[in-house]
Amino acid sequence: MASYIDAAAIVSNGIALVIYQDTIGLSGAEFGLLSGALTFCIAIGAVTGGKLGDAIGRRTVFTVTMAMIAIGSALLVFGTAFPLLLAGVVLVGLSTGADLPVSLATISEAATDRNRGALLGLSNLLWSVGILATTLIASFAGGLGRLGGQIMYAHVGIVALLLLLLRLGIPESPYWLRAREERRRGIGTIRAERARFADLFRPPYVKPLLALLVFYCLTNLAANTNGQFGTYIAVNVVGIGVETNSQLGLLTFPLGLAGGLLFMKFVGTRHRMPLFAIGAVLLLASYATPVVFGFHLTTVVVVMVLSVAGSAFAFEGIMKVWTQESFPTMLRSTAQGGIIAVARVLAAVLALFTPALVAYSPRLTYAGLLAAVAVGLGAAWLTFRHRTRSEFAVEGEIATDQAGAPGRTGTGPGTDRPASPPYV
Repeated sequence: MASYIDAAAIVSNGIALVIYQDTIGLSGAEFGLLSGALTFCIAIGAVTGGKLGDAIGRRTVFTVTMAMIAIGSALLVFGTAFPLLLAGVVLVGLSTGADLPVSLATISEAATDRNRGALLGLSNLLWSVGILATTLIASFAGGLGRLGGQIMYAHVGIVALLLLLLRLGIPESPYWLRAREERRRGIGTIRAERARFADLFRPPYVKPLLALLVFYCLTNLAANTNGQFGTYIAVNVVGIGVETNSQLGLLTFPLGLAGGLLFMKFVGTRHRMPLFAIGAVLLLASYATPVVFGFHLTTVVVVMVLSVAGSAFAFEGIMKVWTQESFPTMLRSTAQGGIIAVARVLAAVLALFTPALVAYSPRLTYAGLLAAVAVGLGAAWLTFRHRTRSEFAVEGEIATDQAGAPGRTGTGPGTDRPASPPYV
C-alpha cells in the first residue's frame, strides 16, 4: 500500500490545493510553493528513508512514516493558515518518500524467488488504484468547496491510520536481522559488508545502479509530462475539454489493470525480457505518434492507450524488481530511495519549463521525450537482458575486495546461501 499512498497523496494535493486556493484564499506564490514542496520533500524523504531503512531497520521506518502521514494529513484537513498547510505538505511528502523504498525492500525480503516479482508488481498496480480512487473521490467531492479538499486529504490520512494499525503486526525483515547479526559477530558476508553508500559506486553494483538511474529517470520524465500536462495539452493544443480528456483516461484503466496482472504473472519467468521488449516498443510508439501525425483527438487516444500498455511491462514495475534483485540487504532500500529521488527531482525541474516548451512546439517537446525514452529503454535492455545474478542468491557468500581477497574473515551460518526465509 506504500504505492497507493504515494499516488493518492500526489493526486489529492494537486486537486485539493486548487479547491483551497479559492476557499481559503491562497496566493499564487503560496499555491506554487505548496505544490512544489510535496515533490521535493518526497525526493528528500526517499533518500533519507532508504538509508535509514538499511541502517536502523525496515519496521521502524515504515511504522513512523504512516504516523507522520496521518499527522500531516490532519494539518491539511483542519489547517487554514499557510504555515500549517506547508507543515502538513512537508510531513506528508517526507514520510511518503521515506516509506516507499523501505516498504518495497520489506516486500521483496518477505517473498520467495518465485513470487517476489509478482508481489512487487502488485505494489505497482496499487499505485494505479490509488490514482483511480482519488480521481473518483474528486469527481464527487470536487464541487463541495473547502469540504471537498478536506475529504481528499482525509482519505489519505484515514488510509495511513489503517495501515499503521495493520503494520504494527508485521515483524522486522529476516534478511535485515540476519545482516545485522552478521555485522555484530564480524562475519564478512556480502550482505553484512556491503553497507556503505560508496559501495553502490563500486563493482558489481555500479553498473546496475547507473543503468537503473538512466532508465527510470528518462522514462519517468516522459511519463510525468504525460501525467502532469496531458490535460493541459489536450485543452490548449488539441482543443478538447477537461471532462472529455478525464473520461478517456478513466477508460484506459482496465487496460492498465490487465497489463499489471499480466506483468505479475510473467515477471518471475523467462518471459520477463520479451515482455519488456514489447512494452518498450509500445512506449516508443506512444511518444512517436504525435511527433509523426500531429496533435488531435485520435493521437491523444493512441498516446493514452499505448503508454498505459507499454508502461505495464517497461516502466516502474520492472524497475522495482531489478532494483530489489541488484543490491544486497544493507544497500537495497538506499539504492531504491536514491533512484526514486533523482527521478522525482529531475521530473520536477522539467515541469517548470514544460509549459514554455509546449507553447513553442508540442511536436518538438514530444520528440525530446521520445529520444529520452529511447535512451532509457536502451540502457535497461543492454544491462539486464542477459543478467541472471540476484543478490538474494549470493549475498550470503563471504565478501571479497576487488583483488579477490576476503574482506573480513568469519565462519558460521552467515556464510551459507539461504533460501528466502519465512518470518518467524
